[in-house]
This record gives sequence, structure tokens and C-alpha cells, in this order.
Amino acid sequence: MTSENHHADGASSEVSHAAENQDHAGKVLQLLRDELDGLDRSLLHILRQRLDCCCRIGLHKREHAIPMMQPHRIGVVQERAAVFAAEHGMSPEFLRALYELIITETCRLEDEIIGAPVAPA
Repeated sequence: MTSENHHADGASSEVSHAAENQDHAGKVLQLLRDELDGLDRSLLHILRQRLDCCCRIGLHKREHAIPMMQPHRIGVVQERAAVFAAEHGMSPEFLRALYELIITETCRLEDEIIGAPVAPA
């Protein structure tokens, strides 16, 4: 085998090995993305359950003339998120912003429910 042929075989082997690595990396990436998609589905399902629970809370508040806004409760939820962030190495700003969005939507839903006319029994 000439030096030129040996060099060509080595280059071909390197290209083949690089292609195998890329193929493996692509498969691993797809598995990770599939895992992330499953987590996203779970997160969305849990968020839907949370909003459903908040709607039931809104109905209860309406039925018992309890004011929609409960500032102390919002503080409890935000503090729990801040503690969770600290305990799990997460950004407190991220969880604060996330819960701000969730609480805003919760308040909107409860406001709609509380402001809606009560159906006759």
C-alpha cells in the first residue's frame, strides 16, 4: 500500500467515524427533545389543572361573597416559588416572572367567574 493510499484510507475512515458520531449525536438529540416534549405536555397538563382549580376557587368565592383579590395568598405563592428556586438552583427572577403570568391569568379567570351572574338553583 502506498503512502498515498494509506492517507486516503485514513481520511475515509475519519470521515466515516465523524458521520457515525454525527448520526449518534443526532439520535441522542432527538431522544432528549422527545423527553423535553413529554415534560412540556406534563407541564401544560398541570397548568390546565391549576387553572381549573382556580376556576373552582372563583366559583366558591362568588357563592360565598369572598373578594377575588387575596393579596396575602399571592404573597404565599410567590414566597413558595422563591424558596423553591433557592433550593433547586433556579433563577428567582424567572420563577417570579412565571408566577406573575400565572397569577395574572388566575385573577382574570376569577374576575370573570365572580363577575358572572349566578345561575338560578
